[in-house]
Amino acid sequence: MPVRFRIQGCPFLPGGVHLCEVQSHLVVLLITAQTVHRLLLPHPARMYRSELITESQMQSVFTDIGKINFREPSNYYVIPSVPGLASNSVASVAWLSSEGEALFALPSALGGIFVLKLPPHDVPGTVSVVELKQSSVMQRFLTGWMPTAIRGDCGPSDLPISLSVHCLDHDAFLFALCQDHKLRMWSYKDQMCLMVADLLEFMPVSRDLRLAAGTGHRLRLAFSQSLGLYLGVYMHAPKRGQFCVFQLVSTESNRYSLDHISSLFSSQETLIDFALTSAEIWALWHNEENQTVVKYINFEQNVAGQWNQVFVQPLPEEEVTVRHDQDPRETYLEYLFTPGRFTNAAIQKALQIFSQGTERYMDLTWDELKKEVTLAVESEFQSSVTEYECSPEEFWQLQVEFWSKFYACCLQYQEALSRPLALHLNPYTGMVCLLKKGSLSFLVPCSLVDHLYLLSNEHLLTEDDAAIFDDLEMSRDVVCLVQCLRLIGESISMEMAFIMEMACSRLQPPEKAAEQILEDLIANDTENVMEDIHSKLQEIRNPIHAIGVLIREMDYETDADMERGESSAAVSHHLNMRMNLTQLYGSGTAVNVVCWGVCKIAAIRFLICRDLLILQQLLLRLGDPVVSGGGQLFQSQQDLLHRTSPLLLSYYLIRWASQCLASDVPVDTLESNLQHLSVLELADTTAVTPHKLVTGPQTIVELFFQEVARKHIISRLFLQPNTSLAETSLNWPHLITAIVADFLPLLWPSNPGFLFPECLMGSCQYPQLQEYIRLLQPWCHVNMGSCCFMMGRCYLVMGEGHKALDCFCQAASEVGREEFLDRLIQPEEGEMVSTPRLQYYNKVLRLLDMVGLPELVIQLATLAVMESADDWRSQATLRTCIFKHHLDLGHNSEAYVALTQNPDPSRQLDCLRQLVVVLCERSQLQDLVEFPYVNLHNEVVGIIESHARAVDLMTHNYYELLYAFHIYRHNYRKAGTVMFEYGMRLGREVRTLRGLQKQGNCFLAAINCLRLIRPEYAWIVQPASGAVYERPGASPKRSHDGECTAVPTTRQIEILELEDLERECVLARIRLTLVQHDLSTAAVAGNSTPEETVALLVRAGLFDTAITLCQTFKLPLTPIFEGLTFKCIKLQLGVEAAQAEAWDWLAANQLSALVTTKESSATDEAWRLLSSYLERYPSQNSLYHRCVINKLLAHGIPLPNWLINSYKKVDAAELLRLYLNYDLLEEAVELVLEYVDAVLGKGHQYFGIEFPLSATAPMVWLPYTAIDQLLQALRESAANHHNVMLYQKLQDKMEDYQQKVSVATRDRLYRRN
Repeated sequence: MPVRFRIQGCPFLPGGVHLCEVQSHLVVLLITAQTVHRLLLPHPARMYRSELITESQMQSVFTDIGKINFREPSNYYVIPSVPGLASNSVASVAWLSSEGEALFALPSALGGIFVLKLPPHDVPGTVSVVELKQSSVMQRFLTGWMPTAIRGDCGPSDLPISLSVHCLDHDAFLFALCQDHKLRMWSYKDQMCLMVADLLEFMPVSRDLRLAAGTGHRLRLAFSQSLGLYLGVYMHAPKRGQFCVFQLVSTESNRYSLDHISSLFSSQETLIDFALTSAEIWALWHNEENQTVVKYINFEQNVAGQWNQVFVQPLPEEEVTVRHDQDPRETYLEYLFTPGRFTNAAIQKALQIFSQGTERYMDLTWDELKKEVTLAVESEFQSSVTEYECSPEEFWQLQVEFWSKFYACCLQYQEALSRPLALHLNPYTGMVCLLKKGSLSFLVPCSLVDHLYLLSNEHLLTEDDAAIFDDLEMSRDVVCLVQCLRLIGESISMEMAFIMEMACSRLQPPEKAAEQILEDLIANDTENVMEDIHSKLQEIRNPIHAIGVLIREMDYETDADMERGESSAAVSHHLNMRMNLTQLYGSGTAVNVVCWGVCKIAAIRFLICRDLLILQQLLLRLGDPVVSGGGQLFQSQQDLLHRTSPLLLSYYLIRWASQCLASDVPVDTLESNLQHLSVLELADTTAVTPHKLVTGPQTIVELFFQEVARKHIISRLFLQPNTSLAETSLNWPHLITAIVADFLPLLWPSNPGFLFPECLMGSCQYPQLQEYIRLLQPWCHVNMGSCCFMMGRCYLVMGEGHKALDCFCQAASEVGREEFLDRLIQPEEGEMVSTPRLQYYNKVLRLLDMVGLPELVIQLATLAVMESADDWRSQATLRTCIFKHHLDLGHNSEAYVALTQNPDPSRQLDCLRQLVVVLCERSQLQDLVEFPYVNLHNEVVGIIESHARAVDLMTHNYYELLYAFHIYRHNYRKAGTVMFEYGMRLGREVRTLRGLQKQGNCFLAAINCLRLIRPEYAWIVQPASGAVYERPGASPKRSHDGECTAVPTTRQIEILELEDLERECVLARIRLTLVQHDLSTAAVAGNSTPEETVALLVRAGLFDTAITLCQTFKLPLTPIFEGLTFKCIKLQLGVEAAQAEAWDWLAANQLSALVTTKESSATDEAWRLLSSYLERYPSQNSLYHRCVINKLLAHGIPLPNWLINSYKKVDAAELLRLYLNYDLLEEAVELVLEYVDAVLGKGHQYFGIEFPLSATAPMVWLPYTAIDQLLQALRESAANHHNVMLYQKLQDKMEDYQQKVSVATRDRLYRRN
């Protein structure tokens, strides 16, 4: 996390920032021109409670930097004016004592050094100032053993221009390199000058140099536990400079001297900074052409004094070449925003100046900055074009002019920000950094091949050949070979280089491009380069072998075993160090360093391979004069040529990937991608998090390193058996070399590992992945199936499903041969294991299903079916998949065919069930009915029946579907059975008007079905009641105590014939009539028996309907007569509610027409209806009359005359008994008197007596028992005078009757005799 410190009004002194590490804190000591500061930051080891933390939980030590008070008295002090800071020196040094005090050494204005001491941060105290100044005694003492020391008082020539400190346990040695070319060594503890050395003794001295002030001198220290303290001094002189290296030597009595180790002369460039180790000097210069020059030298081993060159990143080209077929805007934007070429800050500053506006461009992302640049240049261009019309050539030229103007502005700021300020060398890790005005550069070790290719010829000639390879002859051959390559590379123009670039981009053979470049080189060879190359080739003893060695050095192809992950035992090894390393190399800076190191290697080696291809073409053209060996040698050359070509394309691909920007992906797209990868079980490939790229663009290689490769590489470093972990983790050159060496195989296209494309897929970088595979596929024959799969995934994301399917199908042939595809087909727990290819198809089918491409699922599943001919389980799964998606698409016929081809009966049944349900929901019933269902007839009937019996009758029409199904197949009896069952259930479950209407229609349909059958077959089996249906999957029925009730094993089968159905139909129609008349009866009428229905009809007053029902089911009419009688009674008694509703129910019954002159009341009409029923429906033994009379008498209603007269004709004796039952003695007496008269012949026709009493007529009789009971009753109530009279009257009548009977009897007997 970059942090910028700025203290208002106090500029920092150069080198005025010092970092010290103590057990609990990181201490930052700051020195400005006016103040000194101490900042306390938390130590990383003390920031977390637990030692085991995840990378995401780690924090920067600068997290709380904003809370620090820079003016806190205990950690801040203003430099005192006395002795005061020297104005013409910027030397300073700071350190921590062993007691935790912060000490700052500064040059004094009076000469010498003064030291500020801040007390420990946790101990209260005051700031002290100590001045280190030589006394005259000390001067004389020093004169005795160092004759060249200064004599006299200390003057301004003593002013330190460079300060360094070496800390001891309880002391600190201060080294001051002063203006008088002398080095002074002070003990801070004793405040004594321990040594003064004149450095002019170690270099050629002129009088001018001795008299001039040494303002350009530099001093550096390097300490080694084994070698002691080294001092490196740079002595500056006009037009030259010299490095002197000394070792501090101590003698007894605290006397110190310098042991001269080496003197090294430098070039005429201006020294900016240098750094010292116990073996090397690293130096930073600026040359006359304003270019940065970095060199290093081993001062002990390099006798010749030859500096080693460091290859520094050059500034961008001063001009951009735009061809006439290119768009200037696109060309300049591509060049400006190519990663690593311009910094964000340089472009922002250029934009600020170019737009000449007040708006400040701060913290823009790379894409936002690109848009702003385009707008600024285009608006400037538009405002300057005054003419409305201009030719395309003029327009193109104006565009180039404005874009080149902006580019020049960017170049100017990039150059300013790239100006080096200092060189930093970490003594613990060996890391060398270049501090620039706007950035920080890291120096990375260069590999042998790159080093040889980049070195200039004069340096190459001085290389020790034996240091390259053990075989001296081979080393010389390789050096000569590289010289040939350099000659070719320096001769290639931009146009020639472009030929090879385009060949790689357009997938053309590089060998052909190399051949064309060679022809151009030969044609344009004005400087006899070809002769130089030819002569160099003559020096190579075995060019084929040398080329093979060079190719092997550049090839990163590995086998699968080397790419395996770490073992579980190694995972836990040095976990803390691994976490720190992983965190360190996960930072943006480290990722950038590693990936740009890879990019530089790829770019250099692409050039090496290009030049090597051209050289090989030259060798083939030269033939035998150069090398001998005949046809076998020619074949070897061809083999090398074909090995070099993939090598070149591999480095081209890695270079392209290192410069290809990663896309900024929205979170919702990442989540959608994660869902798709979860289907493939590749979701843990990479942690997908959106990045806002502010400081610069992130390339796809950086993305891969940060998300995936980093952890693999660190794990592999800890697996290496012969590596010291402490050394590996701390030594920067070794570690960065190892990381790059492990990173390149992960990117190498022809290696079996496939992590890079997998990471791109996991991070949603699909356009980049597509281009990567396009560049890879024609020539790389490793992971071909994996590449096809990845390309298919890209096509899926781009919406080109059919192309994706083709790719997936191509990849299937490589399943089982490639590591990525093997991981892809790992079966889940519990998943059925089939052949690898079928497992692959299964994964792809799930992916296509998730994306929502059913047509492609069907195509792929159909292809997979052919592969699974011998695996019926897989066949069943695939057929089910085909069925499902055909059904989803509405391809009903195809779905049916897939269903019939399913070899698994259970899956077939599941599919059949789904087909029925879905087609019913879509109302596509015709298809459902018309399918042939070969060998599935019973199953489909069972499915429809089970659904019909399980779902709501009014919302689903499964019964009607089943009816249509049977009718279509002319199975009328089953159709009738279905509709009869439907009607029965409607009555039970749907007790509404609509339900009863449907019930009637169902019974009519059932009757129609049976009428279509021959009479002897016109019958059905009575459907069971609802509780007895055995539905598959239904829960068992339980008793009140929770036990499962026993299912009845047998039940009586009842056969229903046509007449039975007609009766049910009548009953249903009557129920409907009842409910239409009175809706409140719907709840009970739906499933009522005929007897219950009669009662409901009577209650509702529908007597005609009730009589019809009774006649249909041969039921007695007694309930009807009782009900009607009761209604008459209520009307007779004048109940208002009964009067109001009487006309409604009377109207529902057919009354016989009656002409009358007076108005008829409802009561009269009711009695008339009762009378008509008694006449119309005679009964045996006058049952209905008796019933009516009984009801009337029970309610105390006097019998109407018409009823008495009617009943007298039918059964007068019963009438008498009824009178007696209800104690109606007077009416009984009158009836007996009339009855006796009728028997005797007076009004006999009113009692239904055909022949009265006569000797010639048939015998007559009287109900004597009843008459005796009447007389007894009258006798017993003799207290009532009226009853006594009635008794007497009846007694007299009976005596008279007896006499007449006796006479008639005698006459009859007489006549018989």
